[in-house]
Amino acid sequence: MKINIPLSEWTAHSSLRAWIGDAIRKCKPKSVHLCDGSSEEFDKIAAEMVKKGSLVPLSKRPGSFWCHSHPDDVARVEECTYICSKSKEDAGPTNHWREPGEMKEHLRSLFSGCMQGRTMYVIPYCMAPFGSPLAHVGVEITDSPYVVLNMKLMTRMGKEALSQLEDGEFIPGLHSVGVPLEEGEDDVPWPCNPKERIIVHFPEEKSIYSYGSGYGGNALLGKKCFALRIASVMAKEKGWLAEHMLILGLTNPEGEKKYIAAAFPSACGKTNLAMLTPTLPGWKAECVGDDIAWMYFGKDGRLYAVNPEAGYFGVAPGTSMKTNPIAMRTIERNAIFTNTAYADGDVWWEGLSETPPPNLINWQNKPWDGKSPAAHPNSRFTVAMAQCPALDPAANDPAGVPISAILFGGRRHGVTPLVVESLSWNHGVFMGASLSSESTAAVKGEVGKLRHDPFAMRSFCGYHMGDYFAHWIEMGKRGAASKLPRIYSVNWFRRDSKGKFVWPGFGENNRVLKWIFERTSNRAAANSTPIGYLPAPEALDLSGLTVDLQSLFSIDQSAWKEETEKLKSYFQHFEMHFPKELEDELQCLEERLS
Repeated sequence: MKINIPLSEWTAHSSLRAWIGDAIRKCKPKSVHLCDGSSEEFDKIAAEMVKKGSLVPLSKRPGSFWCHSHPDDVARVEECTYICSKSKEDAGPTNHWREPGEMKEHLRSLFSGCMQGRTMYVIPYCMAPFGSPLAHVGVEITDSPYVVLNMKLMTRMGKEALSQLEDGEFIPGLHSVGVPLEEGEDDVPWPCNPKERIIVHFPEEKSIYSYGSGYGGNALLGKKCFALRIASVMAKEKGWLAEHMLILGLTNPEGEKKYIAAAFPSACGKTNLAMLTPTLPGWKAECVGDDIAWMYFGKDGRLYAVNPEAGYFGVAPGTSMKTNPIAMRTIERNAIFTNTAYADGDVWWEGLSETPPPNLINWQNKPWDGKSPAAHPNSRFTVAMAQCPALDPAANDPAGVPISAILFGGRRHGVTPLVVESLSWNHGVFMGASLSSESTAAVKGEVGKLRHDPFAMRSFCGYHMGDYFAHWIEMGKRGAASKLPRIYSVNWFRRDSKGKFVWPGFGENNRVLKWIFERTSNRAAANSTPIGYLPAPEALDLSGLTVDLQSLFSIDQSAWKEETEKLKSYFQHFEMHFPKELEDELQCLEERLS
């Protein structure tokens, strides 16, 4: 077996060396590559993948590549994702659970010899800016070169991350595509093993195992596995928050700047909002992060947020110069495109242009038939955030940015108005716990079905979600009451009786954010309603825009009463773990509606 650097020279960390050695003995790779995170390393691995046929260089996007996955390895697989806490009750009703000892025995069987004929890559990476009080080092072991390239773009990976470790703890993650190769056996462009696919988290041990998938959050273990499922447990233990939220900086025409965090289920417009191009004159928007926020209370009593990631793994379909010009400029070079369509040295997807280019190759590397989707609905681009032309100057600030408002939103045809301000912190937590959204292609399964997705964390909370709600309640007591962020519900996706969207969305969302911005300084008027504060007449800047305010803000009493009954039934799933404070909020809502 070959190794590119003597392990003792690569790190002096004894427990890390021992863990790597154990993985080598268990997985039996043909060679080991200890990653340094350099551009030279990236280019070499990419060239090897091009030679193998796994990547296609894009002549029209310098430094960029196109690839396509196995047809059954295209999204997160919640049914194969487990939280193996010591107690089943600690995992809660929103997670799949198996007894840790039983699961470890199963994993031992799966990983035994799983990297035969392949190179094992060892990837050190840091989540959150170097020097941040929330920064943590992870190490992913994988047999997928695709994972190495994406982790290079998505995280602070390599020597500097390893140097942060010193003698401290790290989050171990072991990943394999689950397809060992016999001597002389040819590989396939996208190796995976859907029949044995499994993603496992041990919250008490803070460890991650992933087998059988090479795609997205199933394989890039720093993303959902570490930064949300494991980090949410760490955050509860240490008194901070790990959230499925974008972070956006907003500056008004007078030069005043504020930051918001916003939680939306995957493929519900987080990246579009994070890279907002304001339509109102004089407003400026800058992106800190588009997917995950780690937040803590500073010494001044304010809530601060850092983006633990260093890149974007964005949904491609629907992204265009009209909907998200910032994203389009970000991915002009040095990007990886997965499961989009391909033609003449460039990529394409539905929504990119009105007409597709000729001779289009679909996401399965076959000539497009003109009927089925050319790009998979969950096709993605991966790119470093440093390329974003609207990157916030504080995106790499170790201290993070102070949060003035928190938004919760999903896809709802009706019921939920365009924007509602909570009556209090606890009422805002109730809003987050009540969040429902129509499912999207980001998760394998039925698309368009309404499902509860509290805080947009249903798939990502690493412990009992009832305890997670209680943690949010307790966090509200940690900060200075007068400095707590205000909390809002938003719904860009409301439709009229004919099924048409009532709100134009995208850059026009700046108008809603302006009202929120001014509300946090008590400069915008609002009217009290049974469900919270709505913008007062004329308070929402609609200059130059014609919309039906009645359709955007009407409150259907009967629909809301039905909503409360559904919530009452849903909250029963959390049994004794459901906080009394939220029971009180539900009761108060019922009383206000009556």
